[in-house]
Amino acid sequence: MTKNRITSEEALAFHLEPSPGKFEISATVPMTTQRDLSLAYSPGVAVPCEAIAETPETAYDYTNKGNLVAVISNGTAVLGLGNLGALASKPVMEGKAVLFKRFADVNSIDIELDTEDTEAFINACKLMGPTFGGINLEDIKAPECFIIEQRLKEEMDIPVFHDDQHGTAVICAAGLLNALQISGKKIEDVKIVLNGAGAAGIACLELLKAMGAKHDNCIMCDTKGVIYQGRTEGMNQWKSAHAANTKLRTLEDAMKDADVFLGVSVKGAVTPDMVASMADNPVIFAMANPDPEITPEEAHEVRMDAIVATGRSDYPNQVNNVLGFPYLFRGALDIHARAINDEMKIACAHALANLAREDVPDEVAVAYGKTLSFGRDYIIPTPFDPRLIHRIPPAVARAGMDTGVARRPIIDMDAYELNLKSRMDPTANILRGINARARANQARMVFAEGDDPRVLRAAVMYQRSGLGKALVVGRPDDVKAKLEATGMADAVRELEVVNAANTMHLDSYKDFLYGRLQRRGFDKKDIHRLAARDRHVFGALMLAHGHGDGLVTGATRKSAHVLERINHVFEANAEHGAAGFTALMHKGRIVFIADTLVHEWPDENDLANIAESGARVARHMGLEPRVAFVSFSTFGYPVSERAEKMHLAPTVLDARGVDFEYEGEMTVDVALNAAAQKSYPFSRLTGPANILVVPARHSASISVKLMQEMGGATVIGPILTGLDQSIQICSTNATANDILNMAILAACEVGK
Repeated sequence: MTKNRITSEEALAFHLEPSPGKFEISATVPMTTQRDLSLAYSPGVAVPCEAIAETPETAYDYTNKGNLVAVISNGTAVLGLGNLGALASKPVMEGKAVLFKRFADVNSIDIELDTEDTEAFINACKLMGPTFGGINLEDIKAPECFIIEQRLKEEMDIPVFHDDQHGTAVICAAGLLNALQISGKKIEDVKIVLNGAGAAGIACLELLKAMGAKHDNCIMCDTKGVIYQGRTEGMNQWKSAHAANTKLRTLEDAMKDADVFLGVSVKGAVTPDMVASMADNPVIFAMANPDPEITPEEAHEVRMDAIVATGRSDYPNQVNNVLGFPYLFRGALDIHARAINDEMKIACAHALANLAREDVPDEVAVAYGKTLSFGRDYIIPTPFDPRLIHRIPPAVARAGMDTGVARRPIIDMDAYELNLKSRMDPTANILRGINARARANQARMVFAEGDDPRVLRAAVMYQRSGLGKALVVGRPDDVKAKLEATGMADAVRELEVVNAANTMHLDSYKDFLYGRLQRRGFDKKDIHRLAARDRHVFGALMLAHGHGDGLVTGATRKSAHVLERINHVFEANAEHGAAGFTALMHKGRIVFIADTLVHEWPDENDLANIAESGARVARHMGLEPRVAFVSFSTFGYPVSERAEKMHLAPTVLDARGVDFEYEGEMTVDVALNAAAQKSYPFSRLTGPANILVVPARHSASISVKLMQEMGGATVIGPILTGLDQSIQICSTNATANDILNMAILAACEVGK
């Protein structure tokens, strides 16, 4: 399987650019006028303060408490790295905070407490209770984590959840429910062996027992063997609670005739012989990270009937905590819960298990590059299943209401589910789908500007991410020197550098180019200079001769210059149907602006062509197109000759009978604002437009740069369409990640 290789340089750059860390704070209210400031702070803020003092519950109404979780650690058990301390744990806690936001729209703040004193840690958390709607404990070593969580659950009136324990337990339980269903077994009958008596292992066994597993059928092991009644070595009160009345003493002994193995221990703890000794249709959850107790390949060599799950994303059935904690907190916060109890965790596990049994949406299959259906290799939903957000939190919320921990029960569950569907950012799944398609295509990508460090970094990331082969146009010595200067010396051996000076194809490239340009004022000397010295032309010639599958360029020269050079090799112009679309992503919305690259002043027929090209691009990216022809007028008012073509363009599409929504002319607010659209009930748009066709290239450029600089939109593009080959042109201020995104679009053939 292809692994996504990440180097230390890439990881550090990711955390450094565009600004240090992984998130920032932004205001949700206007803060522009003196009146805004007076309402936000003094004197206006006194009113909600008094209301909360009188009725504490209204803090959930007038502050962000109801959607704010603290991710708290002291860094004593950071990932698999051990006790790195509070400060070194901060990148992990920031990462957890952004996962909360990405998957469940939960705001989160990371807090690193510089203490290993259990009482000090507990007191610090308690003192912060009024600030947060919940606390997620993270990376705290055992046994302190048990003491801290139990005390905080007893002494605080908000949910306290140690994800290292319960997150793993919930996902493990969900997968096990489905594995047992496939095996035709019941949880109350199976023999379960757990290896790894730390926080996660103990929580897994406790939750499974709460769900029906029999104490006498569960064997827990640690580094010293079976935890049995009467054992004294290496014991504590949490292990003792699961001590078995058995004569078994080793993991190997315990595995004989076992139905289920759960591993949260170390690589290689389980041997093929142990697997061979298990009962029919064994279930093996080898969850050690980064390497499992036994790999699926090793297990299936001796037992083809085994159902295997791991903690790894490059194997089927990943036990991933991100399937649990965001949605548990989402459901708990939305009922203003006092706690997250066993019933809520069990409800989460059952909801996840049930979801995996249903048909998988097409967008999930596209994102993972394969068809997924319930069975031995799909017993747990994937983290990017868009249904998680509106299926799991309602189940958690119902369980919380049924068990009396809800301060504010949800009355209308249907409305709640609809609200959850609308919370999530659709652009993330779109981009993931594009990445998956690119990985499946394995395109040979030509990076034409090998003298630019940004391009080289993008090329390295493209290849190391398993997207395909990177072909860099440049001089080998120069490429080597620049890679070494950017800390990527090891990539010199990985990239294939293509140089016009030593390619065997240069003569055929020149013959091809001369055939195209000889009647356009170019002689053979001009042709040689273009083919041998102009990297944009050379890269396009590689593509034209099948020596690459896609081309990304433009990082070092203006797009108009690059487009002119590409026109020497391909017909990348308005007359041949080319157009450029720039994607703007902002606050969960994606909108395409056209034409940002080719047409200087399109007429109504050009505008209709652009709209059709835009619809193809949108569909290629997983969106149902809604096109708006935008102007300063709406449906003929005010009247202007300059806006007439925007008024006529929809009639051109009428005559063509296209199969997507379109309307115009209209102002941008009418195109994008659902409330404004209500004033025009005759409009053919069923919702806000996602493709804006503008009157001219200069207005497109102004719109994009204004949104980028003032609105903070993420920009991808311009996406070049209408060519027989897959070519994308970056902007000159593109970052390495921007260039990589353009290469991914080219690999997906979005513009063809």
